[in-house]
Amino acid sequence: MPSLPVVISAITTLLAFVGCCFYLVAIWSARAFVREWRKPVPEFFPAVSLLKPVKGLDPEMYASFASHCLQDYPGEYEIVFAAGSPDDPAVGAIERLRAEFPERAIRLVICPETLGTNGKVSSLAQALPAIRFDYILINDSDILVSPHYLRRIMGGFAAPSRTGGKIGMVTALYRGKAYRTVGSRMEALGIATDFVPSVLTARYLERGTRFGMGSTLAVSREALDAVGGFLPLVDYVADDYQLGAGISAKGYEVVLSREVVETSVPAYRFGEFLTHQMRWARTVRDARPWGYSGLVFSYGLAWALLNVAASGLSLESLALLSITLAARVSVALLVGGEILGDHQVMRDLWLLPARDLVALAVWAWSYAGTTVEWRGEEFAIRNGKIRRLPAE
Repeated sequence: MPSLPVVISAITTLLAFVGCCFYLVAIWSARAFVREWRKPVPEFFPAVSLLKPVKGLDPEMYASFASHCLQDYPGEYEIVFAAGSPDDPAVGAIERLRAEFPERAIRLVICPETLGTNGKVSSLAQALPAIRFDYILINDSDILVSPHYLRRIMGGFAAPSRTGGKIGMVTALYRGKAYRTVGSRMEALGIATDFVPSVLTARYLERGTRFGMGSTLAVSREALDAVGGFLPLVDYVADDYQLGAGISAKGYEVVLSREVVETSVPAYRFGEFLTHQMRWARTVRDARPWGYSGLVFSYGLAWALLNVAASGLSLESLALLSITLAARVSVALLVGGEILGDHQVMRDLWLLPARDLVALAVWAWSYAGTTVEWRGEEFAIRNGKIRRLPAE
């Protein structure tokens, strides 16, 4: 009977090979996206309402707000901020924004009611009646955008349809701006080299995008009305995913824009990084259980490293590690460097092996429960919805 190290070596060898195949599919999927990316952006400049929920203020947020006022966009647009209270620290920044950009239509809506567990969606639902236009663009408060942002996002609604149906949502990729802590840098590296490649691979294999990302959720009012607006989402933690999935399920097409935005990754300590990763992992596991279970085959580099340990540094295991590492780095440079324009990827490539081992451990441990920590409180996730756990 084979010994345990031999069995482990055989399993990790197989999983590392499958991981290499995943990296090749990710590269092919990314190249397919780049080919589409190079086509001209359709000219479509409808009036659009930018709806931004806010809570609190961080040092990068004002620059993010200001970037939305510097748009090279021929159409009319307004910026509507949704805050839970007039005493929110973000309100002062919004007043400063109004003073600095008097030519822009900037409004603040106070949303005092708690309609569900997800405070952000609760604010969106209350602010929705105040918007003026039939295209609505929601993004997180810390999203920094280029001057071409609105032009490229709204052009997505005029792009050729893959299915022949109406385009109901345009969403966008994002990169993370990391602080100096290891947790922050690992988080940003994971976005560029793991999360985004998985998004592009899913898009390629599923022949389209079937979910949204909170970095940009541009929707037509028609599509939003078809899913019942924001109220059905007030108890969901992955509201961005659910909104896109609901719009797709109603027969509308979801388009992934060529535009890339930037988010600020907090200066996580390592424990905070793990907590955030676990929340993300259990949220995705609940939303896409089969796709999430398939992620076990995407951790090729981690499996190759474990194979080296299980094989006692054999030449075969070292050769497999070299091949896997080359494929993994190719994905990182193509997606992180070329598509996202994330210059931090080159600096932090040395963290990639450790980051992938941590990601595999988080993936495995995510099956040990259904609770997550969010804004200092514990919640249970079931069928996409979150329920606050009673205090002990």
